[in-house]
Amino acid sequence: MSGLKLIATATFGLEAVVKRELHSLGYTKTNVSDGKIVFSADEKAIARANLWLRSADRLLLKMGEFKALSFEELFEKTRALPWDEWITRDGKFTVNGKSVKSQLYSISDCQAIVKKAVVEKLKQKYALEWFAETGPPFTIQVALLNDVATLTIDTSGAGLHKRGYRQEGGEAPLKETLAAAMVQLSYWNKERILLDPFCGSGTIPIEAALIGRNIAPGLNRKFAAEAWPCLSGNLWKEARKEAFSAIDQKTPLKIFASDMDKKAIALARENAFAAGVDDCLEFAVREVAQVRPPGKYGVLVTNPPYGERLGRPAEIKDIYRTLGRIFRAEPTWSVYVLTAAENFEALYGSPAQRKRKLYNGNIKVYYYQYYGERPPTQTN
Repeated sequence: MSGLKLIATATFGLEAVVKRELHSLGYTKTNVSDGKIVFSADEKAIARANLWLRSADRLLLKMGEFKALSFEELFEKTRALPWDEWITRDGKFTVNGKSVKSQLYSISDCQAIVKKAVVEKLKQKYALEWFAETGPPFTIQVALLNDVATLTIDTSGAGLHKRGYRQEGGEAPLKETLAAAMVQLSYWNKERILLDPFCGSGTIPIEAALIGRNIAPGLNRKFAAEAWPCLSGNLWKEARKEAFSAIDQKTPLKIFASDMDKKAIALARENAFAAGVDDCLEFAVREVAQVRPPGKYGVLVTNPPYGERLGRPAEIKDIYRTLGRIFRAEPTWSVYVLTAAENFEALYGSPAQRKRKLYNGNIKVYYYQYYGERPPTQTN
């Protein structure tokens, strides 16, 4: 199948990161809007994008988009879409919905109408009056925005942040997709040192190691579309073969991570082992006051505790002041900190060169970016 329209959904503020990831995969025909990147591709992209996207939330197959001002219009235009090309006669399909600034505001009614329309379409194909729905899962979404309905099928299943390596998230887990974006928004590359002094269960250093080793983040999990008979099993085998052959096992990585919590560090080590990157990470139990840069021209990427998550306000302020006291004296270090604290710059002791608004779950956070000196150009 060629000429497919796919949608990579993203947390607000990460659209540009996901767009770059798609371009690096060769999918350059993209259209970016709030929370999603629509791109043109063939069926191979369903496997490749699911395996490789680091900062996207989900990959959706776009079935159609149209204006819908009445339930009748929603029904007829939904029924006209090629559901029978994807959903099997025994397919188990559910319908999710959302509606924003639209006349069809009843989500439950929209879901019921879409479900009925899809059933009618499948009746035409399979000449059945009743469907057992015992086969592969197909999750349909009807999303209405300003009276325009977008119909999709979810190809991912569990969200793309579910890499398969984190068995337990700790007290306040950072999503893997956001951690990967934080690393990609920094100046870090696999030739430089990376440090996370508040690593918790290890998400940021592990995601950095996956990036440094060029390991596809979805290699250790399954996706909903793998069970779809309309997609060849070889498609997934070839995509995984490509991903395995792309792994860089030779370049040594310099990634250091610490935390004051012994249990968190033990968990981080287990997660790193499960992710297959334990050999290139160095973990330590350490208070922030004991942290020292392990070399020059490094990059600190971290998600320290903040009020909405963990810690007492006085303790958190002291942590930020200590962090600033240590790294303001290190001009060759770039510092990237994700926190909900709007007064972070005052506590750190200097204004950031850039402050990017993001979301950690439902919490509004800021990504404070301090740019240190760049390493000298290497000459042969």
